[in-house]
Amino acid sequence: MEITSFPFLSQEEFPHITTWFPEMDDEFGGNNNNLKKRRRKDQEFEMDELTNGLCGDILASILLLDEEAKQEQDQWLIELEQEKASLEANQKQKVQAMNEYYNQMQTHYSDLDTLDNSRTKRARKSASSVATAATVRVQNDGSEINLAQSGTGSGHQRRLWVKDRSKDWWDKCNHPDFPEEEFRRAFRMSKATFNMICEELEPAVMKKNTMLREAIPVRQRVAVCIWRLATGEPLRLVSKRFGLGISTCHKLVLEVCSAIRSVLMPKFLQWPDENRLMAIKEEFETKSGIPNVGGSMYTTHIPIIAPKVSVAAYFNKRHTERNQKTSYSITLQGVVDSRGVFTDVCIGWPGSMLDDQVLEKSALCQRANQGVLNNVWMVGNSGFPLMDWVLVPYTHPNLTWTQHAFNEKISEIQKTAKEAFTKLKGRWTCLQKRTEVKLQELPVVLGACCVLHNICEIRNEDMDPEFRFELFDDEMIPENNLRSLNSIQARDHIAHNLLHHGLAGTSFL
Repeated sequence: MEITSFPFLSQEEFPHITTWFPEMDDEFGGNNNNLKKRRRKDQEFEMDELTNGLCGDILASILLLDEEAKQEQDQWLIELEQEKASLEANQKQKVQAMNEYYNQMQTHYSDLDTLDNSRTKRARKSASSVATAATVRVQNDGSEINLAQSGTGSGHQRRLWVKDRSKDWWDKCNHPDFPEEEFRRAFRMSKATFNMICEELEPAVMKKNTMLREAIPVRQRVAVCIWRLATGEPLRLVSKRFGLGISTCHKLVLEVCSAIRSVLMPKFLQWPDENRLMAIKEEFETKSGIPNVGGSMYTTHIPIIAPKVSVAAYFNKRHTERNQKTSYSITLQGVVDSRGVFTDVCIGWPGSMLDDQVLEKSALCQRANQGVLNNVWMVGNSGFPLMDWVLVPYTHPNLTWTQHAFNEKISEIQKTAKEAFTKLKGRWTCLQKRTEVKLQELPVVLGACCVLHNICEIRNEDMDPEFRFELFDDEMIPENNLRSLNSIQARDHIAHNLLHHGLAGTSFL
């Protein structure tokens, strides 16, 4: 088999071929560029459509979320209003039930007073008959004692037997040379203050001499009451100190306390006028940096003997748990100014009531509802609710620095009220222990203690550190402790100003 060589063409022989390939290259190259541009445009168009679609979906999702959030907020507001209405309804029911209970209690006490009066009248009649029989017997024996018939006006002198009691202790205290310090220890005040009180009360407590006996002097009457309130000693010891009968001492204490309430309370325990209220606001603002504070509130409990009726209402669960002993009490709620002087008191509500319930029953709350306390804050502890006129500390957990600073300033104002109640119970020891005074008469005694406290504070009477008393009153946060949206915003604004204007201090850091 023979293999022959293939003759290759030269450049001159295939010029048309060489010129044809470049044209094909140009044609194919142009088509590829067009395809790339078209694909790029298609991709860009698809990306634009995809981007527009995603943006639309995102906007739709955002609008949907906003709508759902708005619906949830509206639902929350509706539920909040319903809950608020329910709490207000429950509170009204509680108030109505307490009013009914209080009316029943007052009716019962009135019946008891009527029964006591009838017993006293029967006892007097019996004593009169016994005395008449004794007189007849003495006359039969030839005695010279003559008893004038009542209403005849015969003028014959009467002779009655009276037990001879020693008055040495009181005579010694009443002497001008008696040491001032010992007098202050016994009566918790100076001789000058005691003399002023006697002068003020003289028209109300002075009695005239009778044919039977000489009247007890005004100074001794006032001294019996003040010494009894100051020491809290039982009436039998008061009787021995002053040389008077036990029943006489009890009667004098109630008479003088009533005179203090009617004569001295209008002068020394009254709600301040506009000028004095402005001065109180300035003093509190200087002390704490919080504006428009018109007073500091506090509630304490006074121990009592278990009452004969409505025992559960006066049962004090918190004191019972602390003392491991069944305790009964009544409440004493008061407002003090920057000096620790009482400007308002609410006395006598059962010890089972919380601070906010006592506040709702007080004349102070009625005064606030009438608009008298506009632009005035009453500062209380966590046992009081936040209201349009009541300013209390933050109680929820995880407080911010601003809230800590606010609570610190509120506690400074609260110290004023707590210190006032500490002095009140320390100076008048009868408030620390259960007393023999009847429950319906106890508010008069407590009111007299508050008036005497104000007199001592106004006259700058120092209290012996020995008589200091430590308060043990628990603060129970009320169920509905936020009762005003405006007050929530106002409290936040005050807290913000305290921190950002350099008035908050740094002890909370």
